[in-house]
Amino acid sequence: MSLFLDIGQGAGLAGASGVRPYLPPLVAGALARGDTGIDFDGTSYEFLEQPWFLVVVLALAVAAYFADRTRGTRPDESSDPVAVGLGAIGVVLGALLFAGSLADGDHTSWPGLIGGAVAAALGYFAVAALFRRARRRLRAADRSGEGAPNLLDAYADGISLVLAGLSILAPPVGIVALVVFLVLLLRARGGGGQKYEGLRVLR
Repeated sequence: MSLFLDIGQGAGLAGASGVRPYLPPLVAGALARGDTGIDFDGTSYEFLEQPWFLVVVLALAVAAYFADRTRGTRPDESSDPVAVGLGAIGVVLGALLFAGSLADGDHTSWPGLIGGAVAAALGYFAVAALFRRARRRLRAADRSGEGAPNLLDAYADGISLVLAGLSILAPPVGIVALVVFLVLLLRARGGGGQKYEGLRVLR
């Protein structure tokens, strides 16, 4: 049972890192310093709760914030270097958090590096696909489209923050989140297939 809970916690933190890379490490590090639901002390991942690491992640958050505000109307996420870079960072941090969660439960940690990378990538692609569709609809309703990125970024921050916190305090939530991400990704692919089928019919 303990292994299941640790997997759920790690999967949730990793998935949340895929959505937004900097909030889950900050949440996990802050709670770990108070030994609340998670504790990296005595493991190879003790650095995840060290002040210097949290400062680096916070600096990343500030840099990402200013990058969002200075690049104007953003392109599609698949070709946006800032979004892709944040996604890559999220995969790395997600892998570390998943492995750290397993190490906290005295389990072999290296599978968490693989599982965390996969969970973070799943969270990134699922939410990116969802927000890509939402952004197009918002821009269709508002020709300027200026408010869409900020609004959706706020939603992404909220999803990441809540998922990270719940995954630590109620680990099974992390497993549920991965299932939701998978469903979103499959629906996005199915919707794309239907769109192209419609285009072929029009031809």
